[in-house]
Amino acid sequence: MSNMTSTQNDYNASSITVLEGLEAVRVRPGMYIGSTTTRGLNHLVYEIVDNAVDEHLAGYCTEIRVTLETDGSATVEDNGRGVPVDRHAKGISAERIVYTTLHAGGKFDNNSYKTSGGLHGVGSSVVNALSSHMTVLIRTGGHIYQDTYERGEPTTPLVMGLLTPIGDTKETGTRVNFLPDDTIFEKTRFKEDDIKSRLHETAYLNPELTIHYEDKRPGTEEVLTFHEPEGVVGFVRALNKGHETVTDVVSFRGESEGIEVVCAFQYIGEFREEVLGFCNNIYNAEGGTHLTGFKTVFTTVINNYARQLGFLKDKDANFTGADVRNGLTAVISIKHPDPRFEGQTKTKLDNQDAAKVVSKVAGDEIVRFFDRNLETLKAVIGCAEKAAKIRKTEEKAKTNMLSKQKYSFDSNGKLANCISRDASKCEIFIVEGDSAGGSAKMARDRNYQAILPIRGKILNVEKASIDKVLANAEIKTMINAFGCGFSEGYGNDFDIKKLRYDKIIIMADADVDGSHIATLLLTLFYRFMPDLIYEGHVYIAMPPLYKAIPGRGEEQYLYDDEALARYRKTHKGGFTLQRYKGLGEMDPEQLWETTLDPARRMMKSVAIEDARMASEMTELLMGVDVPPRREYIRTHAVEAMLDV
Repeated sequence: MSNMTSTQNDYNASSITVLEGLEAVRVRPGMYIGSTTTRGLNHLVYEIVDNAVDEHLAGYCTEIRVTLETDGSATVEDNGRGVPVDRHAKGISAERIVYTTLHAGGKFDNNSYKTSGGLHGVGSSVVNALSSHMTVLIRTGGHIYQDTYERGEPTTPLVMGLLTPIGDTKETGTRVNFLPDDTIFEKTRFKEDDIKSRLHETAYLNPELTIHYEDKRPGTEEVLTFHEPEGVVGFVRALNKGHETVTDVVSFRGESEGIEVVCAFQYIGEFREEVLGFCNNIYNAEGGTHLTGFKTVFTTVINNYARQLGFLKDKDANFTGADVRNGLTAVISIKHPDPRFEGQTKTKLDNQDAAKVVSKVAGDEIVRFFDRNLETLKAVIGCAEKAAKIRKTEEKAKTNMLSKQKYSFDSNGKLANCISRDASKCEIFIVEGDSAGGSAKMARDRNYQAILPIRGKILNVEKASIDKVLANAEIKTMINAFGCGFSEGYGNDFDIKKLRYDKIIIMADADVDGSHIATLLLTLFYRFMPDLIYEGHVYIAMPPLYKAIPGRGEEQYLYDDEALARYRKTHKGGFTLQRYKGLGEMDPEQLWETTLDPARRMMKSVAIEDARMASEMTELLMGVDVPPRREYIRTHAVEAMLDV
């Protein structure tokens, strides 16, 4: 911050560069925020928060306030410089350009922001376009300015192209209040847990920043302050809270080629790997080049030490990357002046120079640390040895398993495979129970749809040891059917390219038992084959709960209680209501037209936005520690949907 050049202080209208106008955001919002689900809704908050964090990175903002208002809107306020309000080259206030034009902002001017998470310059204008109304209040130059919008259209008149001051102040900063448009989003209630998690992560990554959070909505009222002076060291400690640790937290930082690298890591005594990557404070859920650079050099360094110290003999093969990362929790945060992401939601970093710089900095610093801390080094190598031993045992078990089973059938001969071998067109339905499985086999399109019946509730892998997981018949059957092996966390042979089905569809009854079965399957996929979820291959079928049979008119399937309530309001005349307690109650024709037919069925796509929260919630809800789970259920019982 202290090396700021004088040109970086000149943040005015000339800093705002316009690339193109604001079009099509409301027509195709998913292109800009990922989806119109709760995930996309929360992303609106993140976009505005990221702009405030960029002000912090530039050295001008120390506090951010995020408020979820009682009317359903959100307010984000910072004490930065304030969005410029002077006249832009386009002839109007620069603030109006920022909030109404795609690819307009200070992020394209290298003098205004050295590093930034909002480099595409679409965040503010996209949030505006997808809000029923937005109010922007700016404190800058001794005055207060306010601009208002409705669905992206300005409603505050300009005077000779400029905003008129509404007051005077000595403070600086920007406050944005917006209400998501309920004609675009499926739900307009922000999910507070996800937002709090994101804000807390941001505080860990910026130890000099303070973030105030307040939820004013009835039922979830809360006031929190996030300030983490330990930075990523505290982040790693938080990730490993409640776990037995093998090493202390190791941290380092360095800079090369204008890229700053900050890292902290620690080992725990469990078979788990959690390596989180951030670029310019943005969490990269799908990783990227910075993580590749770290993982590659870390594996090389540990293998070199293992041979130097005699842990690996000349005849021994190197430890794999998964072996070395067994028990590793790490946070890698970089600041890059010109990052390239895959997509506006920035889930994967694509800069090759990031891999080179992280590899250099991490390689130098890790060697420097381990040269001075031999006992920590031996503990890390011990974790790798343990993982390698188990991996070799697993490989033998899987080899034996696959040699005894044919591709088209599980150990009980229950898999009804499809005819096609074109994985891009094929889908497999995991169905609970012989009755539903039998109906599904008769109802399916056998050219592209495979049916795999399972018996009852599968093993809870969160509570089971690896040997029990590998010995479970239902799990072995699924692994054999999918064809892509295990993830790196439990072996080194997972290959998503070998997946035999583009869609893996969980088809369970629409009741509590069915939800439990689906949860057990999702836990299996998340812990053993997470790429199935990350790459969008996992779905949950949505069979109807009811069938309305009117005295006159067409029969209609109703998929939930809300649909039934709407039907009662709109339908004139009497009708008979059939309640489906299970898939087995449907005949093959009904099952096809409601659940299997691609043209008519409804399905949920399973996605993970926050890997840290997903891991914590899986451990909390499916693990062995009962008291925290009981407390969570008590706290969130009001949100539960009961089958009655």
